[in-house]
Amino acid sequence: MEKYDVIVIGGGPAGYVAAIRCAQLGMKTACVDKWLDEQGKYRLGGTCLNVGCIPSKALLDSSHHYYYLKTEAHAHGIRCQELQMDVAAMQARKQEIVKTLTQGISGLFKKNKVIHVTGQARLISSTEVEVTVPPDKVDMLTGTSLIIATGSLPVHLPITPVDQEFIVDSTGALAFQQVPKQLGIIGAGAIGLELGSVWSRLGSQVTILEALPDFLSFADRKIAAMALKELKKQGLNIQLGAQVTATQVEQGQVQINYQNAQGPQQLQVDKLVVAVGRRPNTEGLNGQAVGIALDERGFIRVNEHRQTAVPNIYAIGDVIGGPMLAHKGSEEGILVAERLAGQKTELSYETVPWVIYTHPEIAWVGKTEEQLQSLGIEYKVGQFPFMASGRAKAQGEVSGMVRVIAEAKTDRLLGVHIMGANASELIAEAVVSMEFEGSAEDLARIIHAHPTLSEAVHEAALAVEGRAIHI
Repeated sequence: MEKYDVIVIGGGPAGYVAAIRCAQLGMKTACVDKWLDEQGKYRLGGTCLNVGCIPSKALLDSSHHYYYLKTEAHAHGIRCQELQMDVAAMQARKQEIVKTLTQGISGLFKKNKVIHVTGQARLISSTEVEVTVPPDKVDMLTGTSLIIATGSLPVHLPITPVDQEFIVDSTGALAFQQVPKQLGIIGAGAIGLELGSVWSRLGSQVTILEALPDFLSFADRKIAAMALKELKKQGLNIQLGAQVTATQVEQGQVQINYQNAQGPQQLQVDKLVVAVGRRPNTEGLNGQAVGIALDERGFIRVNEHRQTAVPNIYAIGDVIGGPMLAHKGSEEGILVAERLAGQKTELSYETVPWVIYTHPEIAWVGKTEEQLQSLGIEYKVGQFPFMASGRAKAQGEVSGMVRVIAEAKTDRLLGVHIMGANASELIAEAVVSMEFEGSAEDLARIIHAHPTLSEAVHEAALAVEGRAIHI
């Protein structure tokens, strides 16, 4: 029976980062992972690298290049004739990126002396892990500390049985080998909008059915309203308050019945994507048998140090809930590793950035106005449209705005919300400022290079006190 200081269960962004950091800190570390690729080979990286963050961004980038040449390049004097999209080549590029990055994790494991153990992990006790590789290979490992990082799975609905042919989840939607003429998507969250954007740009007629009456209800209301208008202009048919009641596959088509404010409706599509969220993945783990507690939604309960009810077992990432974001899970992995090494590392969820990779991108950190109102916190707001940005105008990327929210009395930054080109990168400045408890004036006093998109953040910060120059 192999003995380790730490056994990490799960090789996604939370798990592999935790394993590397543990090894860097001198702990003998193993990472158990069961992910199999399409060839049946074990591959690190979890959902994010294999069928999530990375492949979706690859397809978003490819589809945007095509869409740009088709609809926008002419404004720059670029003329394209007989433009074609080779979906097979696009998918091959995506897979090569995935392969390179997952192999890169294997290289990092070797560099840091992390042992990669392949197979399904099952807890036998608080220190023993059974690893099964079909059909009959079983290994036993023991660890002084265990870290559970088993991630999440797509939520499937009884009324939309996923067959990965006609009714698919996000994994299936990333693997289409041809552009569906009619594509239906259930769910207008980040996953639904990003997948809808990919296939809409390539020519699919995309209808997104969202049960909630509000669009991006968790985002800034002004940003959400602007995003809805822009995405509809791009061709996405987004229907709010649309509750799906039944689906049926007939003669190679998916018949969707749904209810909205106008009454019963029907929609027929070639493919239907179910993108209604994700759930914690604890299948086969046997955690409750060794004393790990779950909440009412199936997430593993942890304390502020990500410690479970079993003192030497920790849990991180999607499996414990909170923001289901790869970067959040990675930082939790580092936190646990460093605490196991005796350090006093802390992590603030108040400064976790959120991003939706539509075009333009949507990103934010901190509180919305609605959240502050519910908390009774007085605030002030400054905003600046990209339409007034010289760099945005030169790029032809004028949709969107930056909104900076600061506490009324202290001027401390409470939230920054961006819709615009490169919002996923621009938000980092706000995250750093908020992490150091900066003020709107701090952002306003910093010199930003000209011409840049980041000047919009600067101007929005100036606008908090009515001092914006270019509006």
